Amino acid sequence: MKEQIVGFGERDEKMAHEGLWQQLIALDRQKTAQRAKCQYRSEPERYIITLLNTEYVVNLSDKQIFSVEPGSAPELAEFLEQLCLLAYLINAQDLPVANKLVRVEALPGGQFFFKGQHGLPTEKLEKAFGQCPERLYEVAEQFDAKRCEFGDASIELHVLPRIPLTIVIWRECDEFPARASILFDQSVAAHLPLDALLTVVNLAVEALKK
Repeated sequence: MKEQIVGFGERDEKMAHEGLWQQLIALDRQKTAQRAKCQYRSEPERYIITLLNTEYVVNLSDKQIFSVEPGSAPELAEFLEQLCLLAYLINAQDLPVANKLVRVEALPGGQFFFKGQHGLPTEKLEKAFGQCPERLYEVAEQFDAKRCEFGDASIELHVLPRIPLTIVIWRECDEFPARASILFDQSVAAHLPLDALLTVVNLAVEALKK
């Protein structure tokens, strides 16, 4: 079962995301599906989209989002999952990947936003995989991640259809501590605002740590 956020009821979550729902509902359905690289279905109106290799149904009629996994009953998406999906559906653009990896500082505004409490969660990756980088490959299999050739272990993980992350781990040794890096395709800034991008990264890191 997914962990519930203490003190946040279903009605509170709807109210917190109400502005995003209104923006999404106002958009052209077919164009939104094309931009976000997902499916649109009518009766009831809904988008079907993948987040971290799990399928989600975004219902426009009742403003609810459920995860749908084979052999399991649908589960209401968690607060941050809802935030990421709504922000992505609203902002994503019909653009191909640039196939150019950049650090977060190279994104527009990134050098100012990703500091302090908004820093990337690389320490969590270092603690989880620094002593055994190869474990990253084992964990990443469930997310259909692609192996890369950087560091001691690295993967390309599609968190959302147009949002690939490249995660690199360097092994801890006697001379150097473990090190982790999170790289982005240069196109990512077109698909999400920076605060939503950070939430996407945090979701991905937490999923890999489990």
